[in-house]
Amino acid sequence: QVQLVESGGGLVQAGDSLRLSCSASGRAFSLYGMGWFRQVPGKEREFVAAIAWTGDTVSYARSVKGRFTISRDNAKNTLYLQMNSLKTEDTAVYYCAVTRNSFDFSARRDDYDAWGLGTHVTVNS
Repeated sequence: QVQLVESGGGLVQAGDSLRLSCSASGRAFSLYGMGWFRQVPGKEREFVAAIAWTGDTVSYARSVKGRFTISRDNAKNTLYLQMNSLKTEDTAVYYCAVTRNSFDFSARRDDYDAWGLGTHVTVNS
């Protein structure tokens, strides 16, 4: 059974930085693609960033490209999201997720089958 636990969220001011972490267990972490998604009340969960199992291929939503960086440490079974130049519109609950299939890489929510409980990020102006 896969377990994903996010951490690092909090309350910050616009322009600040945060680093989210996601600790994974229960699956061969290094063989699966990982992603970050976010959700605000009343809206669908949206893609933020994805990283391939090797860590050498990444993808970002247009809204965060150039400000956020996704990375992974397979030795530690940990996924990261470095968020710089935060904006009020980045306020959301952030979720990490692992792909359903090994060696997959996707920005599509339906390609992920395991999710953490989320960590809250609030950006004030």
